[in-house]
Amino acid sequence: MKGMRYPDEFRSEAVKQITERGYSLADVAKNFGISTKSLYKWRREMSGHNQPQLSSDVMALKQEVTRLNAALKRATEERDILKKAAVYFASQPE
Repeated sequence: MKGMRYPDEFRSEAVKQITERGYSLADVAKNFGISTKSLYKWRREMSGHNQPQLSSDVMALKQEVTRLNAALKRATEERDILKKAAVYFASQPE
């Protein structure tokens, strides 16, 4: 699909799947039907050209914090779903 132009909203959502929701780049590329090369490029473009250059250690730590926050959010959502299911099944007559 050389020369394929994707809308900015599509690109933004694909990058958010990686940065905010913690999905792997390969999974997002597969689910969205795009190449990993495009996704790497979009992520780099959206990482913020206005930010000052930070050391690689600081950048690695920021990425780790983002990944951990996404994992925490996902685990919290899963926990809440399980709590609701437990309440539902506990209220069902046998």
